[in-house]
Amino acid sequence: MWPFNKKVEERIASSDPFLGEFLGARWQARADIEKASGHSVAHACISAITGNLSAVPLKLYRHTDDGGREPASDHPLYDVLQTQASPTLTAFEAREWLAANVLMYGNAVARIERNGRGQVTSLHPLIAGSVTVERLGSGRLRYKHAQQNGGTEVLLQEEVLHLRYRTSDGVLGMSPIQIAAATFGLALSQQDTAGSAAENSFRPAGALVFPEKLAVAGKGAGNAEDIVAKFKSKFVGSLKANEVMVLDGGAKFETFSFNSKDSEFLESRKLSNMDICRVFGVPPSVAGITDNSTYSNVGDESRALVTRCLAPMAKRVEQAMNVALLTTESRKSFFIEHDMAALLRGDLTAQYNAYAVGRNNGWLSVNEIRKFLNMGKVVGGDEYVVPLNVTSLAAANDNKNKIDEAAA
Repeated sequence: MWPFNKKVEERIASSDPFLGEFLGARWQARADIEKASGHSVAHACISAITGNLSAVPLKLYRHTDDGGREPASDHPLYDVLQTQASPTLTAFEAREWLAANVLMYGNAVARIERNGRGQVTSLHPLIAGSVTVERLGSGRLRYKHAQQNGGTEVLLQEEVLHLRYRTSDGVLGMSPIQIAAATFGLALSQQDTAGSAAENSFRPAGALVFPEKLAVAGKGAGNAEDIVAKFKSKFVGSLKANEVMVLDGGAKFETFSFNSKDSEFLESRKLSNMDICRVFGVPPSVAGITDNSTYSNVGDESRALVTRCLAPMAKRVEQAMNVALLTTESRKSFFIEHDMAALLRGDLTAQYNAYAVGRNNGWLSVNEIRKFLNMGKVVGGDEYVVPLNVTSLAAANDNKNKIDEAAA
């Protein structure tokens, strides 16, 4: 039996990171959103997603009687999504603002402005952090917007467009930066360490060795704290890298041999950068990490960006807009959808080969292909052609019956 009495340890469960830091927790799985989004790789990932998604057309379509679709360019919402979202914001700027808020804070809110017929005429994105959400007793949501003039604007669920990242309560989305807080915290810590090393011109730390014992701290000018302070003020910092060091009285300066390469610091930073790409689902080459990139896999990664990253984000935006911007009755005739075809067309040779397949097999006309290429119509371009050696089963049976009748 252990001979010593074991002291009972009392613990208090708390999810407050600031309380944990105050009580001496050494590692906190949290990251400042503004600082984390300013990390070079995080910024590249957010820019790639928001820029590409905002650049593709987001259109309001109308169902046609033949089961197809056509752009509803006569509807006020069409211009809001395509050209001008509000009197001060273009459609691109507003969509980029909302997408960036989703990726940074997990939520993006825009106030909806409608005309007398209930049609959306403007979208006004609201500043992140200025909106609070509460669930009413009826289950519906109410939004309180803290305005810059100090007032509070109360908005009902029908008056806002709310885009969410992954949600756990159906009310608010969770920030991907906070979900992967440990990843961003490590990357930011490494960034700060690299900055500190650069500030000292990447010179390693060292020790001032004195042959005799120094004065007691606080007594006299020759104590250790005073010497270190004077040494730092004279020699530490990038602007003091070439200062001449003079040591007398038997003192000598010995540097430590550890450096970034020995501690695998550079490789560790590369892994952290890759982890950030994984959080946002962005291929490394798209974020500017080209260590393992080749001519062939860069094209594959660009297509992977569309299918694995932009497509889910586009669906998230589309469904939220269809619910918020269109009434239940309107959704029977209209729907909102991104046109991602431009991002999947590949190079010019691949495009022309794909158009040739569609043209030769009869499901694309010349004018339809020219429309994809932003070219005008030509006379006779609306006709469809099919290969001579291909026919329908019904036509084949009809020909066989005619042959049999002629033979009889």
